[in-house]
Amino acid sequence: MNHPLSRLAIHTMTNKPWSLRECCDAYAKAGVGGVSVWRNVIEPIGIEEASRIVGDSGLKVPALVRGGFFVSRDEAKRNASIGENKKCIDEAAALDAEMVVLVVGAEVGVPLHEARKQVADGIAKCLDHAASNHVKLAIEPLHPMYAADRSCINRMADARYICEQLKSPWIGIAADVFHVWWDPDLASEIARAGRHGTLFGFHVCDWKPVMSDMLNDRGLMGEGAIDIASIRADVERAGFEGMIEVEVFSSHHWSRNQHEFLADILRAYQNHC
Repeated sequence: MNHPLSRLAIHTMTNKPWSLRECCDAYAKAGVGGVSVWRNVIEPIGIEEASRIVGDSGLKVPALVRGGFFVSRDEAKRNASIGENKKCIDEAAALDAEMVVLVVGAEVGVPLHEARKQVADGIAKCLDHAASNHVKLAIEPLHPMYAADRSCINRMADARYICEQLKSPWIGIAADVFHVWWDPDLASEIARAGRHGTLFGFHVCDWKPVMSDMLNDRGLMGEGAIDIASIRADVERAGFEGMIEVEVFSSHHWSRNQHEFLADILRAYQNHC
């Protein structure tokens, strides 16, 4: 029988005050199956040390977070983003991560239709490098409140259109309930992604009815309005067998004792996911 937490992975950003080593030590001790690594915890120690820490922990790495940010009015910046994304792919390969999560970008002054074209073009230029390193690229649609400056891809359908355009087994979708729970087409898009083999990732947290900050006040599962269990059932019916990744941005939870917060994460995962 699998350990009840064997499919759980926690993003290092969820326990932002901790270093990569502190995250890996605590997750492994708690019986968590995996860790999704944010690049900010790699920067102070370098990718070689980060790879050693993760490897020694025995944790699986579903994702390196994050690549993307392909959109700009400035061609030089767009070209620079390609190099940065290839570096992300190299880091993911060093960590034996399954995918790089892409927050694709947006910029005031770049119309959405042009921004989406820039995203497709940028990803296309990274696909050969991803394939040669056996690292998938997962587009993460973001809630429309981020459409101005973080992501021009706001629905799973928007991500699907790019997957259909590029026609590569190395490009797919990471569905985060925080960003997509409101979409009336969510269940059908999850099913379609399952049929097409493009459902690469599944992230959970919760949407609080009143947020003090649109970025850093997410809820822990069960603290808000999302029917997470129902969405997970849709994901499972679609054939998803990957890890369930907890990704919580919360100034409130970051201010707490992180061991106590981790205990709450484990309870919330078992009760609501």
